[in-house]
Amino acid sequence: MQFGVKPSLQRIAIMDYLLTHPTHPTADTIFNALYPAVPTLSKTTVYNTLKLLAEQGAVLSLTIDEKNIRYDGDISHHAHFRCRSCGNVFDLPMDETPGFPPGQLNGFHITECHVYYKGYCENCRKKIE
Repeated sequence: MQFGVKPSLQRIAIMDYLLTHPTHPTADTIFNALYPAVPTLSKTTVYNTLKLLAEQGAVLSLTIDEKNIRYDGDISHHAHFRCRSCGNVFDLPMDETPGFPPGQLNGFHITECHVYYKGYCENCRKKIE
């Protein structure tokens, strides 16, 4: 595994799930999906692995949902949109960080920036109109 994370069966399964399921899952969603195939997996392992992967920059930890931390295996520069109705989180393309020069701002060294939008996705908007 890249990012200085020692690979294990559980860590590889968690990372593979994130890369193949771009739905911004929670730790519980990942555990419930993987446990049948990896019975040695525990919720603690999932939480600890996600924390480690986020700390090492291998995944994004999203706080767009007030109740749960979501995880994203796509670490490219992009924004996120959360639907207030269905709760789904979507990736939005972003050319550059809005309003900030890259790297530094008034003496601060910027290492990351999270851009979150909230509203109603196309499907939910059609239902309420």
